[in-house]
Amino acid sequence: MSNEMPTALNLPMVDPLPEQTQKYFDVCTEKLGMVPNVLKAYAFDMAKLDTFTAMYNDLMLGDSALSKLEREMIAVAVSAVNKCYYCLVAHGAAVRQLSGDPALGEALVMNYRVAKIDTRQRAMLDFAVKLTQASATVEEQDREALRAVGFSDRDIWDISSVAGFFNMTNRVASGVDMRPNEDYHAQAR
Repeated sequence: MSNEMPTALNLPMVDPLPEQTQKYFDVCTEKLGMVPNVLKAYAFDMAKLDTFTAMYNDLMLGDSALSKLEREMIAVAVSAVNKCYYCLVAHGAAVRQLSGDPALGEALVMNYRVAKIDTRQRAMLDFAVKLTQASATVEEQDREALRAVGFSDRDIWDISSVAGFFNMTNRVASGVDMRPNEDYHAQAR
């Protein structure tokens, strides 16, 4: 692990990490080749880290009709609106990796409207972006547009939850100057 602080705040990780947390970080290193800085950032407080990882793992890895790629696409489209550098770098890399298409990751980071995606995915991202830009303006016709392209009510819940989570985490990341791991920049290119 790098000794460089993952944020602009002087909140060092608990040292030593609890055994369960160290095992989790070891799995990250094994699977990803690194411990994402977002995890290091939260590791100053184990309750906060555990809460963050539980919510992230449920929304991004848990049971859903949305694919992992689609959830990452939402993360990137929301983060692009919010201009969250950390999430654009990290989740842009995930989109590149999961899709096998570096151009898709770049398009979503810059402007999802130019991405080569299907009608269903476009409707999903249109909804997530509207929820990000003006949540109070979402109406039944917006949910109907999702249903019209095959999303269930449970899917709409999941789209809303992923978009909501990234709106929250984007703001935290921006507020604390969360810094992406350098390794993300070269992944899946």
